[in-house]
Amino acid sequence: MRKFLVVLDDSRECLNAMRFAAMRAAHTGGGVAILSIIPPDEFNHWIGVGEIMRAEARERIEVHYEVFAKWMRDKQNVHPELIIREGEPLNEIMAQITEDPDIGVLVLGAGTDSKGPGPLVTHLTRQSGSLPVPITIVPGDLSKERLEAIT
Repeated sequence: MRKFLVVLDDSRECLNAMRFAAMRAAHTGGGVAILSIIPPDEFNHWIGVGEIMRAEARERIEVHYEVFAKWMRDKQNVHPELIIREGEPLNEIMAQITEDPDIGVLVLGAGTDSKGPGPLVTHLTRQSGSLPVPITIVPGDLSKERLEAIT
């Protein structure tokens, strides 16, 4: 089964990337893998404090994930999997793609503010010619209705 890999973060454009991945998976018989990455610099504290912060970060991710997962299950009949990795986002995305041969497409949401589409989109599109899977970039301000029509 081909999976759509989508990155879960706190950005606004993440919502459209999630919607797109779920709708495409539903229409093509694919799956969705939701990747959330905890940056390593979040835990550069004493060991005890770092472990507490790590547990809290995982809990926040799981709560955030469950909002998307419930919508995917209820509205699209797609049962996503959650993957949590720790490290630099670009390295962890590439590692996940390499480790999971079922991943067929990377789905990213593009920011709409004056800062540009975002660091992941910017970096990965520069590398797009040598990536092992295609990238789908979903505009952050695309309406839900337009997303439904496209997928």
